[in-house]
Amino acid sequence: MEPNLTTGTLPKPIEPVLYLAFELSEKNWKLGFTVGFAQSARLRDIPVRDIKNLQKEIQLAKKRFHLPETTMVISCYEAGRDGFWLHRCLISQGIMNLVVDSSSIEVNRRSRRNKTDKLDARKLLNMLIRYHHGENKVWSVVKVPSVAVEDYRQLHRELSSLKKERTQHINRIKGLLASQGKTLSVTSSFEDHLVTLRLWDGRPLSPYMRARLDREYQRIQLIEKQVKQIDDLRYTLLRTSQDPAIEQVRHLMKLKGIGINSAWLFVMEFFAWRAFRNRREVGALAGLAPTHNQSGESSHDQGISKAGNRFVRGIVIEIAWGWLYHQPDAQNSQWYQERFAGKSKRIRRIGIVALARRLLIDLWRYLETGVIPDGAVLLNPS
Repeated sequence: MEPNLTTGTLPKPIEPVLYLAFELSEKNWKLGFTVGFAQSARLRDIPVRDIKNLQKEIQLAKKRFHLPETTMVISCYEAGRDGFWLHRCLISQGIMNLVVDSSSIEVNRRSRRNKTDKLDARKLLNMLIRYHHGENKVWSVVKVPSVAVEDYRQLHRELSSLKKERTQHINRIKGLLASQGKTLSVTSSFEDHLVTLRLWDGRPLSPYMRARLDREYQRIQLIEKQVKQIDDLRYTLLRTSQDPAIEQVRHLMKLKGIGINSAWLFVMEFFAWRAFRNRREVGALAGLAPTHNQSGESSHDQGISKAGNRFVRGIVIEIAWGWLYHQPDAQNSQWYQERFAGKSKRIRRIGIVALARRLLIDLWRYLETGVIPDGAVLLNPS
């Protein structure tokens, strides 16, 4: 079983430890090795994704620092485009690894500062040692999802991308038609209407413009076909799968106002693999935590932090608007109506974000304990 590397779980440095920091790039990896603050870092370059060379460099580093073969190796790298495969690879080789949130790494506040791979590798090594010695707030460690949950996330993320592409093609078609002084609804009968379309002077569309519009519409049809394939796959999983994550999706969909798109995203991005300890962690991880700025006599709120999962934050705010309609008797809906309903648009938008945070916490409690949010109703109470 993979070790759960969250804040404060690394073994304390009683015996010698080899620290390893990765500075990842597209062509080469910069490796930094050290055994402590007083020891100069050993820096080496290896080809990208060359695991055999990595193992060789680890052995050479142990010899360089006069460490036994059984010495524990603790490594880290910044979360990014390389994802989590490297983390799983390192764990399988007995290396304790941390995936670090890049935005949580402290930087010099000078407007112009030196930045090279060497400096970054040394910086990561320094912070890794500090973290290992108990300075838990030196950075934020990313919790790595399981392979299965990470795979499930591809469905709703691809679906979101496809829908955005579809909107882009529809807008492009409307723009092209507007340039000819015409409008058409992009529906299933679009091609038939395009054949009979005439310009202001009675002429049909020019051949190249007509061909471009045809190709744009064909792309839309392809996207809609792929959207249907993903939707069908998700509904099949809901009917047949016994996976605990899928069961959580079914459980959320019992609530009126929660459909498959929002339930799937909530579970796969949030609830299926994250162990929340309290409501503050739920709100903070969605980027819905308030931020306050106070210095001397100056004190003001800066709004929500937005330092969290943008997918969850976006969908829960959207669902909060629907919650007011589908669950008007819920306690949260009543709370919103009493505080924000009669106010300005700006205040109502602020209120809906506050409602979204409360709703997300209620959904977490609903999945954890089975307690239905106060006043909310189920689709099929029986």
